[in-house]
Formats: sequence, structure tokens, C-alpha cells
Amino acid sequence: MTDAFPSGPETCELSPAAAKVEPTAIVIFGATGDLTRRKIVPALYQLSRQGRLPDGCAIFGYARRPKRDDEFRADLLAALEEVPHIRPVSREAWEKLAARIYYVQGDLDDPSGYARLRDRLAAAPEAVHFGERVLFYLATAPGFFGTVAEQIARAGLAPKASGPGPRRLIVEKPFGEDLASARELSRALHRSFPEETLFRIDHYLGKETVQNLLYFRFGNSIYEPLWNRRYIDHVQITVAERLGVENRGEYYDATGAARDMLQNHLFQLLCLVAMEPPASLEAGAIHDEKVKVLRSIPTPASSELLACSVRAQYGADETGAHPVHAYLQEPRVKPDSLTETYVAWRLDVDNWRWSGVPFYLRTGKALAQQFTEIDIFFRPPPSVLFAAVCGMRLGRNCLRIRIQPNEGIHLLFNAKIPGLPVIQRASMHFHYREDFARYLPEAYERLLVDALTGESTLFTRHDEVEHAWRLVDALRAAWSEEKRGELPTYKPGSMGPAEAEELLARDGRRWQPFQYD
Repeated sequence: MTDAFPSGPETCELSPAAAKVEPTAIVIFGATGDLTRRKIVPALYQLSRQGRLPDGCAIFGYARRPKRDDEFRADLLAALEEVPHIRPVSREAWEKLAARIYYVQGDLDDPSGYARLRDRLAAAPEAVHFGERVLFYLATAPGFFGTVAEQIARAGLAPKASGPGPRRLIVEKPFGEDLASARELSRALHRSFPEETLFRIDHYLGKETVQNLLYFRFGNSIYEPLWNRRYIDHVQITVAERLGVENRGEYYDATGAARDMLQNHLFQLLCLVAMEPPASLEAGAIHDEKVKVLRSIPTPASSELLACSVRAQYGADETGAHPVHAYLQEPRVKPDSLTETYVAWRLDVDNWRWSGVPFYLRTGKALAQQFTEIDIFFRPPPSVLFAAVCGMRLGRNCLRIRIQPNEGIHLLFNAKIPGLPVIQRASMHFHYREDFARYLPEAYERLLVDALTGESTLFTRHDEVEHAWRLVDALRAAWSEEKRGELPTYKPGSMGPAEAEELLARDGRRWQPFQYD
């Protein structure tokens, strides 16, 4: 029996077990923007090449700039040729997809544009196949989410209580900027789209390693009995970014690391690590367990929040081949800004499984490497047996789950050095690309297929969003009460400020050092 996905970039055939996509019209609002060019269309191209998009699917771009269909297609092809994991573009595959790509010009708040979109959907040659099935993708600025949903409804394109085909809406993060705005956004979207038709996308949940967390935890009898306070000492979750804010100074200065990364990516990873076994693999059951985790995280007093968190900004580094400006010197950043580019936070999940086990979360910009990983540290065994010979304390066993890059799972354990009565840390490695030797889909490919088929497990439910904002709002409120004229700084290319090291050192722990595998 041959492998469904043999090695090599040109052999991306459909697996028989893959979810079947019905012919659907895919409407992208913000179709000339960066997200469409870098992520959405490349994912659709790959799905088309793999045979995941049936011929009855069609793509409609909606944006403000006037364009003809052929101009829009040429722009997308030029962008596609710049995507590293796709080069070189297969002309045959592209032409097959491009023939089903159309463009509609219109402002996001202009009813006439939506009327043109409605007419274009009805007149498309593929309409006989996709009928009433439409997937709307909001690749726009967050301020337009409610407006677009309302205009879709006014044009008669919103979901119907009883209709021949589903109509769904994908919303990109951020899902609000605090708890109040997140609730208002949900109310605005729910006026036109019921919760079951909403897909709040967080691309981290589409990564293969993140998806595997549930299978790894609950599908292996080796680890699940140890996955609790009796055996686990603490958990570290890191999302590190190598670049600074670059040309996003104005956006980032109004957002900061806590709202940009902590509220979504890090909390989602925490939930998957800490959740109880769901009743089934259905989306609702998994979302219920994730919400229980967030509800189990208490909201401490401001003084406690300040004691268990660190915020900082990257400073300047003029010594390397590529000098880095300090955050306060970046374009469109306020010179007296107190916006954090780095945050570390010690959290407690106050339930039976995790009582007394701290979760350390950290994220930052301009750090030493670009990587995301989860480190599960187990309690050390007694060292008395080896102390007389080795003269050292035994290190903690660690299960390292690498989300990116070099996706894989690694077990760090103690072993004797051959020929010497000395214990040293050793490791066992599993790498997705090596061990499965098959095509590893990009996150947006998986998430688009799930949205097209109505599978919402890897998307975020409204109550998950709200509980995450509850926690981040409390942290930011504590920071705002703190009288500071400036934030601590850290050197670009480091792993953050000294204060973050001290946060763990107070508990007799340290951050797991990054290693390429």
C-alpha cells in the first residue's frame, strides 16, 4: 500500500480519510491585503493542488481598489511566487485555480458593493455547484468586522434558518481589545451569524503539533497517568519572536505583547495542556473543557499580579551586522511609551489536577530565536542514591513539545556517561517531517478545510475569548496602577530581561534554554 502523501513537494494527493469539502463560494473581504496574499490564497492554492477543493468551488475577492478579474489573478500569482514553501508555482495547478477566481470592487460599508457581490455570486459559472454554500472570510481591520457582517445580512447573504446550504463566517484575531469590546463584537456578529456559523481563527491551533496535543495526551497510556500535580513540577510555555515591531509601531504601541499574543496563542496552548479529557472529540465537548481551564484560573489582587508578572521593552543593539533600534526609537512609537514588548506571567490553574503546579508563560519580540514550545517538567526523584557517586542533584525530566520550528516532541532524561560515574541529561527525539515523511500542511490549509466542512474544534468559541480577556484585563489593570516612568529593558538577541529569570529563580526554577534539534 502506497503512502497517501509521499515525500517531496510535488506529491500532495488527497488522503482517503480527509474531510470532504463540498463545492463552496469563498468570499474574501480585504482581498488585496497582506493576509490574503501571504496566507489565505497560498493555502487555497495548496488545497486545490491536493484535490481538496472540488471544481465547483470559486473564490471571490472583495476590496476597495478597482481591478479586473485578470489583474487580481496576476497580483495573486506574483504574491504566490514569493511564498518560500510553494516555489516554484505549478502553472497547471495555478491556471486551474485562477479560472475560478473573481474580483468585486466595493467599500466595506457600501451597500451597493454587497449588491454587486450578490449578483456576482449568482452569475458565476460555478454557482450551479455551490448554490447557497458560502464561506465569508474577514481579512480586514477589526473595526470593520461588525460592519461587514451587517452588510452581508442586508444583502440577503447571511445564514438562513432553513436553507439548502450553510453560510459561515471566518473572523481573524484580534477578537476585541478587552473584555467589553470582545462581548460587543460577539453581539454584533451574532445579529447576523449564529455562534455555530462563526469561526474565530487562531492560526496556532492549525499547526500540526498543536493538534497532536490531544492525541498525545489522551491516546498514550505512558503519559496520561502522570499528567497531574503528583508528578508534574511545573509547565513552561514560550512564544518567542526574533524580529522587533518593524513597520507595525503604531499598531503595536496600542496593543502590546499581552493583548497581541498572551490573550490568544499562549492561553490556547495552556488550555490544551491543562484540560480534562473531553467526553468526545466533537468541537463542543473540547471547547467546554478549555473553558473549564480558563474558569479555574483565579483573578488575583493587583499586588499579586505585579509580583507574578514581568513586562519589559527591548533596548538598542548597535553591535551586530543588522543594528536594532530600541523599541522607544521605533517609527510611530511614543517616546514615553509603557507598552510591553515582552511579558512573562506565573499562573495557577486552581483545580484538582493542577493545584500547586505553576504555569509560566512568556512571549516577546526581538528575542534570540523564533520558536514556540511547551516544556513539561516532572518532579525530580530523590537524589540520595546517586549523591555519593555523582555529587550532584538529579535534573528534572522534561517533555518538550516543539510547535515551531522543527516540529516535534522530545523527552529529556538522566543517563550515565559511559566509563564515568557521572549523570548527564540525554534525550529522545521525534520529528514530524522525518518520522512521518509526508507533506506537513500549513496551518491555514487545515483551518480552511475545517471551516469549509463546518468543523469548529480548532477555532475559538466566544466564552473562551471572554475568559481569556478577563485575565488579561486584570493584569493590564494592575500594570496601569503601578507608578512607573519606564519599563525594564532587555538586549535584542537575548531571551528577555533579568527580571524574567528572577521570576522563576524565586521558585527555585529556571527557564528551559532553547535548543535547535
